[in-house]
Amino acid sequence: MTGRLAGKTALVLGAGSVGAGWGNGKATAVLFAREGARVACADINEDAAVETADIIKGEGGEADVIRTDVTKEADIVAAKDRCLDLWGRIDILDNNVGIAEAVDITELSEAQWDRVMDINLKSCFLGMKHVIPVMADQGGGSIVNISSIAGIRSIGVPYPTYYASKGAINQLTRATAVQYAPKGVRINAVLPGLMKTPMVEKAGSLAATYADGDVEEMWKVRDAQCPMGHMGDAWDVANAALFLASDEAKYITGIELLVDGGITAKIS
Repeated sequence: MTGRLAGKTALVLGAGSVGAGWGNGKATAVLFAREGARVACADINEDAAVETADIIKGEGGEADVIRTDVTKEADIVAAKDRCLDLWGRIDILDNNVGIAEAVDITELSEAQWDRVMDINLKSCFLGMKHVIPVMADQGGGSIVNISSIAGIRSIGVPYPTYYASKGAINQLTRATAVQYAPKGVRINAVLPGLMKTPMVEKAGSLAATYADGDVEEMWKVRDAQCPMGHMGDAWDVANAALFLASDEAKYITGIELLVDGGITAKIS
């Protein structure tokens, strides 16, 4: 590692993984630490956040655990305050929390709509609301919002809540990036394509849609959809987030960085 984030403090919302292996947030938190950042691992699943923090500490890094329900403003404020109490600044915010439910729009309940919007979109709004002022006061910072290619394309799955929430994140990213560029706050989005992560594996509605509930068959179908012949993984997302968080991207703001193996370039 080259110390690309040396001396920086990062708050990763969704730093745990919902299952065995590497989710996007877990990989990002660990990669940030490997590149020199002090990392606040925030997650509603405290045990999962502890697992991530323990990996960081085991590798000689510095990490803290903050149990955070990202749909609650008080929890976001507490996570922000914890970072400031520990390290005095927040240089990087990674908004990584998200869920996906495959339900046809004609069968979708109001409660299901509200739940996905709260977790995917409201969490992003709350994180930005409370961290942007910190970054502006300290002279700058980088926010990375984890969106999806589902925010710009139909991917053939009945995903109304996911499409809507991720599309909204993209526009929120662009507009807010323009507003706060004069303050030195960069705001960008990473748009993963078809990824092989614990969240996808645990989303029963996805496996049901792709392959009648057969997870292994779902992996094969998703691999075949990708021009490269295989899905991406959490480290692909983490590396994109690392670039946008680092000073290498100091003149980049308001973009949607596709991490999709070329799938959005396909006509079908």
